Amino acid sequence: MFDLKHHNTTVKTEILAGMTTFLTMVYIIVVNPIILHDAGVPFNQVFTATIMATVLGTLWMAFAANYPIAIAPGMGLNAYFAYSVVNNHNITYEVAFSAVFIAGILFILLSLTRFRQILIEAIPQNLKHGIAAGIGLFISFIGLRLTGIVTDHPSNLVTLGNLKDPSVMLALAGLAITLIFMALNIHGALFFGMIATGILAFFTGQLTFDTILSFPSLSEGIIVFNPFEALGDVIQYSLYSVVFSFLLVTIFDTTGTMIGVAQQAGLMKNGKMPRVRQALLADSAATTVGAMFGTSPTSAYIESSSGVAAGGRTGLTSLTVAVLFVLAAFFSPLVGAVAGVSAITAPALIIVGSMMMSHIAKIDWDQLDEAFPAFLIILTMPLTSSIATGIAFGFISYPLLKIMRGKWREVHWLVYMFALLFLYQLIYLPH
Repeated sequence: MFDLKHHNTTVKTEILAGMTTFLTMVYIIVVNPIILHDAGVPFNQVFTATIMATVLGTLWMAFAANYPIAIAPGMGLNAYFAYSVVNNHNITYEVAFSAVFIAGILFILLSLTRFRQILIEAIPQNLKHGIAAGIGLFISFIGLRLTGIVTDHPSNLVTLGNLKDPSVMLALAGLAITLIFMALNIHGALFFGMIATGILAFFTGQLTFDTILSFPSLSEGIIVFNPFEALGDVIQYSLYSVVFSFLLVTIFDTTGTMIGVAQQAGLMKNGKMPRVRQALLADSAATTVGAMFGTSPTSAYIESSSGVAAGGRTGLTSLTVAVLFVLAAFFSPLVGAVAGVSAITAPALIIVGSMMMSHIAKIDWDQLDEAFPAFLIILTMPLTSSIATGIAFGFISYPLLKIMRGKWREVHWLVYMFALLFLYQLIYLPH
């Protein structure tokens, strides 16, 4: 089924690769419910919805595309949902999920055409790197803020928190432990770092729980299921910019990750990705179903590269990941207790953010018209607490600088179109 001989791999190698990928990304079942809970979504609802979307997307990737790439709710997209969409627009999370649902349907339609591939190729590389780095900085800032390492200041907006606070001390200890694991090249360092921090929290009285096992549940049932009602919510609350932002960020994040992991695994053929349509449909379908049950848009996970590094080359790696996530669904009480102590999970946010910041090195800093738009994206995402706003500033400034330097022909017409759309969004639409 997975054509193991053709890919020069074995069942044992694929299963071990799947376990490696799982251990590096399993933090999402803790971190995602924490972030979306800030938007009012019940923890157990997000926990189960996260696993459902992850399993669906990853199984699709395994059987339809035969790639060692895992799908799960995207980091950054969940922060945008909770802190920019729900909080800034003063809407309920049910209405926000309607926007995600509509974006998912559009995502499926785009994945059935060549438009998505053409769009990705049209976006300048430096803007792509700026988006990834900006999201990383934003995620790290959230981790620092949640634990109290960074707190608000009346004049300077932010300042250093109280380092003697138990939560801050636990977060710093967890960060040190996780970094040591990573420095020792331990597979699943983020996951094992959370376990070690959790043990420390338990013995210091910051973590308590009564039970460990339970059956997964959806306390709110299906949140969105009628596309016409969802579209009505988008129109009633003028969430066009939100749908557009979800669509834009997910397109760039997922496709870029897929291509990067496929290149690492040696699965690209003449610069093209075989079975690309099936791969693109994996995350778009998972995004749509995830919105129905209560989670933010899904994305291909860059942590899949850890499984590829361990030898994963086929969908059997992804199948292994999906099975392990199903088993994790029965540990929601333990996960919920851990989620109540933000210091346990914040180190993962900070470190994942640092990993995403590696894209800064790939930006062409010697060319002002390439570097400054990317810099604007990186700067404005954390300072405005909005991924969409950061992307908008980058897309507007890029063609403007190219025109000023007489290089307007180098800019794809789609970039001009998106620049106008983003300009309209910033001026006329709520954000």
